[in-house]
Amino acid sequence: MRDSSPYKTIAVATTFSPRFKKVLAEAKRIRDRFAAELHLIHVGKRNGETPRKFAEVLAEFELPADSPIHYEEGDPAEAILAVLARENIDMLVAGALEKEIVLHPFLGNVARRLVREATCAVMLFTHPEKKPKPLRRIVFIADRSQQGLAALKTTLMLAEAEPCERLYVIGIMTAFDEARASIASGPTGTAAHKSNHGEEDALEEFVLSAGATEVPIETRFIRGATGLAASDFVRSVEADLLVVPLPKSRETVQQKLPSNIAWVSDVIPCNLWVVR
Repeated sequence: MRDSSPYKTIAVATTFSPRFKKVLAEAKRIRDRFAAELHLIHVGKRNGETPRKFAEVLAEFELPADSPIHYEEGDPAEAILAVLARENIDMLVAGALEKEIVLHPFLGNVARRLVREATCAVMLFTHPEKKPKPLRRIVFIADRSQQGLAALKTTLMLAEAEPCERLYVIGIMTAFDEARASIASGPTGTAAHKSNHGEEDALEEFVLSAGATEVPIETRFIRGATGLAASDFVRSVEADLLVVPLPKSRETVQQKLPSNIAWVSDVIPCNLWVVR
């Protein structure tokens, strides 16, 4: 680890669905990477069977038998959000899709609410595996804020712990951003051209300010009519994880996402990590 882990507690949402063990395996991998305590959130009643089921699965994955288990009834999203806030959880790991939709990788309803309303970081897996695949290619969307820099440092912690082959740090310039820069530059557009180069230089400076690392990093500026151009880039490099830094929510209310990344609350091109 580069510094002390920013995550002390990581929770995994459980339902005893067919994918439960796969999601738990991914959560264990992330828990190990950040040396955190793993909590389990079960939406449903505690009965005579649930403690036995949890004991068996904890033993199977060599997790502590006394791992905290939080039972919460009600709507799945509401229940999970309530536990996250009440227990001051630092990160939630969950499945991204409620059902597979061929050629349409949209977030499920529960996952969409978690992205928008969780008070903590959220990591969603589109195709969790019982033997997790290495995160070899990671894409980080940079906003160059202080919080964004902290998120990049946290991302580097995970990238260094994984056999990450390349970390892409990307800036996004939409048609709206280009038009705004052009108006600010005046009729010649010369200032806008210089501004574009300045943005690229600033992105490289942003990466350097995160400190030395052995992870290969490549900076890219993505331009397109909408932020969805960034989604296309994520697919083109066959990324295993997309990292999006967002401001930390103080309470569970729907968070309005910046226009150039609003698509991440609907379309999910790969595993998604929302860092708060």
